[in-house]
Amino acid sequence: MNLKEHGIEKFGQLVEQNIQQAKYLTELIETEENLELLAPTAMNIVCFRFKKEGMDQEILNKLNEEIVLQLQERGIAVPSHTRLNGNYAIRVAITNHRTRKEDLKTFINVVKRMAKEIEATIL
Repeated sequence: MNLKEHGIEKFGQLVEQNIQQAKYLTELIETEENLELLAPTAMNIVCFRFKKEGMDQEILNKLNEEIVLQLQERGIAVPSHTRLNGNYAIRVAITNHRTRKEDLKTFINVVKRMAKEIEATIL
């Protein structure tokens, strides 16, 4: 029904918009000292984690797992997760046509803030 009403070109534009937003999110992550991209960004999916020099791998995994849980429980965002080479990754799949660049900036700032709060409780 939507395809009939809006046309294939409109849907193509929305997919391209999500891909560009994923590239933008990747750029934000790459500029942050304590964020690490864990896989090349393909299409609309970005996998990353919070990291801190000298922090044990097991603790980093627990920290990132707790970040995902709190993002979901607080209703801030709904990223999923995966494991890449033993690293717990925050997995963001951008699919909402209403997502804006400001949302992605806010998301990164919240992840950094949460990481500091959680770090204080697990160390």
